[in-house]
Amino acid sequence: MPAKLKFEKVEALREMISRTQAVFVAEYRGLTVAQITALRAQVRAAGGEMKVAKNTLMKIAMEQEGLPSFPDETAYGPNVFTLSYGDPVAVAKALRDFSKEKTNKAFVLKGGVLGQSLLGLEQVNALADLPSRDVLIGQVVRTIAAPIAGLLTVLNGPVQGLANCLNQLREKKEEAA
Repeated sequence: MPAKLKFEKVEALREMISRTQAVFVAEYRGLTVAQITALRAQVRAAGGEMKVAKNTLMKIAMEQEGLPSFPDETAYGPNVFTLSYGDPVAVAKALRDFSKEKTNKAFVLKGGVLGQSLLGLEQVNALADLPSRDVLIGQVVRTIAAPIAGLLTVLNGPVQGLANCLNQLREKKEEAA
C-alpha cells in the first residue's frame, strides 16, 4: 500500500513540474505558520506555488520529467519546493526578498532549476535581480525603436527647414502687401 501512495505522489509532482518553468528549493525549518502562510501568498501573487514533498520523491519526479535533479547537499533536510508557472524572475524575487527579511532568517534559499540548468544560490539571486519580463520587453522595444526615431528626425530635418523658409517668405510677402 505505501508504494502505491508514493507512485501517486510522484505522478502528482510530475504533473505539477510539467507545467513549470523553474523549480526553487529552500529550507523552511523554524518558520512559524504565519510566516509560511505569508510566503505562500507572496509566491502565489508572483505566479508560483509552494509544495512540501519528500526530497527523494521530488528527485524522481524531476528526473522523470527530464529535468536535472538537485544535488544531495542541496536537497537535504526539510525542504519546500517552489514551482514557477509564470515569470520565474518574479518568483525568485519573492523568495529572495522573503529570505532577506530580518524576521525570516529560518528560511534558507538553496538553489533552483531553470529549464535544463541547475542554479546555485548566487545564480538564483542574480535571477531575482533581473527586471521583470514586461520591463525587459519594454527595454528591447525601446532599443529597437531608438535608431528608427533618430532616422526619422534626420530625414524630417530638411523638409522642416524648407517648410520654415517658405513660411518666412510668405510672412514677408504679406508684410510687404
